[in-house]
Formats: sequence, C-alpha cells, structure tokens
Amino acid sequence: MNDAPSEIDKSAIRAEVERLRLEHHDLESAIDALRALGVADQLQIQRLKKRKLLLRDRIAYLEDQLTPDIIA
Repeated sequence: MNDAPSEIDKSAIRAEVERLRLEHHDLESAIDALRALGVADQLQIQRLKKRKLLLRDRIAYLEDQLTPDIIA
C-alpha cells in the first residue's frame, strides 16, 4: 500500500510549511521587539517561545511527510 502523498497533497503541505515558516519568523520578530522595549513581559515572551517551538515541530513533521521513506 502506498502512503506517499500525492502531488496535490505535496503542494498543500509545501504551502502550509511556508505559512508556518512565516508565522515562525513573525514570532521571532515579536519576541525581539518585546525584548527591545525593555518592558518585556516574561510570561508573554515564554508563550511566544512555546508557540514558536510548536511551529518548528509542526514544520519538521510536515517536511518529513515530503521526504520519501528509504527502506534499507
């Protein structure tokens, strides 16, 4: 049975990865901006960092879906 994503699925996955990367970058910018203000709310920064980590994990998972399994 072939569980590999179709070309349409791959295209959708690539689009989602790109969207998540943009959100990840935006979170990085938001964290940097909060720190630069000097009135950094540590709880808010921690929440943003946690969201950023979740995005990174999701991106890695989706990219793994695009990589074909190599059976040794």
